[in-house]
Amino acid sequence: MGNMIISNSYIICATPRSGSTLLCDLLTDTQVAGCPDSFFRCEDFLEWASYFDVSVTNWGNEQEFDQSYLTAVLQEGTGSTSIFGMRLMWESLGELSKRLASFHPGLPNDNARFQAVFGSPRYVHLTRENKIAQAVSRLKAEQSGLWHLGADGSERERLKFGQAPVYDAGSLATIVARLEEQDAAWSNWFVQQEVEPICITYEALSDNPLVVLEVVLAALGLDPAIAKTVSPRTAKLADSQSREWAERFREELINSISST
Repeated sequence: MGNMIISNSYIICATPRSGSTLLCDLLTDTQVAGCPDSFFRCEDFLEWASYFDVSVTNWGNEQEFDQSYLTAVLQEGTGSTSIFGMRLMWESLGELSKRLASFHPGLPNDNARFQAVFGSPRYVHLTRENKIAQAVSRLKAEQSGLWHLGADGSERERLKFGQAPVYDAGSLATIVARLEEQDAAWSNWFVQQEVEPICITYEALSDNPLVVLEVVLAALGLDPAIAKTVSPRTAKLADSQSREWAERFREELINSISST
């Protein structure tokens, strides 16, 4: 698989708005733990390919494109460190598995394919326990176009100039259900693949980012003391409106259950 042999790696297994950008930043900024990012998100393939200077003229010859793309991913996700890092949302797992299966058609499952390509990855399962707050965060980002703020409060990632956020109970219910399904799917996947993930929560990461970073570094066999050299790059987007929406949705849910 390319010219690069990966012997140490990790994959952050997450769902949207679970703090994965914060965790990826922290790990990158240690300068010893790779440069994790969402390299296999379908919507971003062309953008990454352009960044990697990988030609998409052979898109029809999928294996040739995948070979060049994956080589670039391994280099990017490792950086100048000795460990490869990657973020993977549940909705991207199928796409990645399909692409790797073309290189390793005889292997029995996802984990075997990941080991063949990424060495022996450790899996970090990042979850957000408060699914309603997670859904509120997702809906507000989708509506407003603002996805991340820098630590100084400046806009860091805006995908569009959208509308002012509008409360929508139906959309929130749909997102909550999807997030619950995806988290459960990850948990089932770990059992099926017979792997024991490093489990961390958004709540712990948000409250004590450097403590959680220490835990992850230690689990990866790296010096946890390096966490003390890092400062978070992102700020919370949640505000009083976010809390009001979450409380309103929770009350409406309770009322709907009690009235049936």
